[in-house]
Amino acid sequence: MAVRIRLRRTGRKKTPSYRIVVADSRSPRDGRFIETIGHYNPRVAEGGLHVDTARADYWLDHGAQPSDTVRSLLRRAGVLKMRHERRVAARRQGSAVPVAENPTAE
Repeated sequence: MAVRIRLRRTGRKKTPSYRIVVADSRSPRDGRFIETIGHYNPRVAEGGLHVDTARADYWLDHGAQPSDTVRSLLRRAGVLKMRHERRVAARRQGSAVPVAENPTAE
């Protein structure tokens, strides 16, 4: 099953708000979904974006692909930067080769 993180439209006519949901890629836009991980209100200047970063990180770890719009929202919320920094730190920890104290001196 291909899992996507995408927007689900809610709100009245001319006043949209969106839920950020994890859904099967074959389900319709406002159809069945697995989990709600946040919401986005584009009509509010400040505080219009709320994302559960732990759940977003969990689903991204398990292979969920965000849509283009959700990718930009996750970038704005700092989720993608956090994941990148964690990956870089793990790479630095894993590639640290222990150095012999003085292998040529006997």
